Amino acid sequence: MFDSPKELLDKIRLGESTFLEYKEVRFAGGRVSQPRRDDLADELAAFANSRGGVFVLGVEDKTHEVLGIPVDRLDTVVDFVREVCIDSIEPAIENIVLDRLRLPSSTGAEVAVVKVDIPRSLFVHRSPGGYFQRLADSKRRLSPEALARLFQQRSQTRIIYFDEQIVSSARLENLAPALWERFRTLRSDDAREDFLGKLGMARADEDGTMKPTVAGVLMASEDPRQWLPNAYIQAVAYRGTSIRPGEPGDAYQLDAADITGPLDRQVSEACRFVAKNMRTVAFKDQGRQDQPQFDMTAIFEAVVNAVAHRDYSIHGSKIRLRLFEDHLELYSPGTIPNTMTVESLPYRQSSRNETLSSLLAQCTVPANIPRLETDRRTLMDKRGEGVRIILDNSEQLSGKTPEYRLIDDAELLLTIYAAGE
Repeated sequence: MFDSPKELLDKIRLGESTFLEYKEVRFAGGRVSQPRRDDLADELAAFANSRGGVFVLGVEDKTHEVLGIPVDRLDTVVDFVREVCIDSIEPAIENIVLDRLRLPSSTGAEVAVVKVDIPRSLFVHRSPGGYFQRLADSKRRLSPEALARLFQQRSQTRIIYFDEQIVSSARLENLAPALWERFRTLRSDDAREDFLGKLGMARADEDGTMKPTVAGVLMASEDPRQWLPNAYIQAVAYRGTSIRPGEPGDAYQLDAADITGPLDRQVSEACRFVAKNMRTVAFKDQGRQDQPQFDMTAIFEAVVNAVAHRDYSIHGSKIRLRLFEDHLELYSPGTIPNTMTVESLPYRQSSRNETLSSLLAQCTVPANIPRLETDRRTLMDKRGEGVRIILDNSEQLSGKTPEYRLIDDAELLLTIYAAGE
């Protein structure tokens, strides 16, 4: 927004607006004293909670005069803004764009300013003063009714599917052609924008510009963490049967990986991680038979369910896979959708992410997962048999029924027990 110095200067001269705010920068010793940290946090959060905007540091807000910032203090200002975004706003605003520019002052001399681009956020942000939105040329505190509407619009109350939300800081060029072209069929001859729109991978924003959706970046970008920092699987294999209190985790970690990429690749890599790190056990009751600790078809179904149904709107929460000597734990962010309960999981179907589920239903089952035995051709189907397969296959192998448990209404934990010797 306001990408050229001339365009930015023209906007500054016209005054602050819905998309533009600016402030003079003052220093006390080696620190920024103006604007105040909390005031800046409120302004930045207001933009993120609205349609985004630009904040310029180095301009007097009443006279519109470009005062500038000493060049040797630009790093201090940039660090100050970054710290405010991370430490003073919850959840942190992590996708701002900071730029150092030169603009002409009233004397004609060029001086340095810092331009902060704040995109429309996927989340609702709280700053030290509370919840704000940008209205006309200033921030406004949100009333309880307006805040409720904003949560609805940002999909954190499940009224609008979060995976259909626009990722305003992403562009269609960020979606890899090889990853979205694979969804074409012989009848799919639409232009890129139309095709991505039909798939739910892109949608027009308020200005009519096609932008990727959450589903689009999750399925068609090489690293969704650029926009959704916790859209990955953290996998760890441990020595022993539990995490030992007071002992550094890396002291008894056998293997660890942060698994990212499009969701179907995350499924494949997570299954391969389990296959690589689980042991083989010997059964001697009917002659020696070597069997894996876990049924890979059950593991496959569990990971598919986790990436398809987790709550991506929960900032700071990732899928966690924990592999121990006698069991496996899979933590999926979010509570159970709609009116379902832990007890009803084997009998009912419900999807938090309809678009993601539809796309995963078009992805073929990876051929590189060891010991996977399934008659399915795609990652998801409409039969809703995944939970039943997890329970039945795992119990048949280990003699113990897997357990689902809600933790603090924030995570769904699946525990699968390993086969014994």
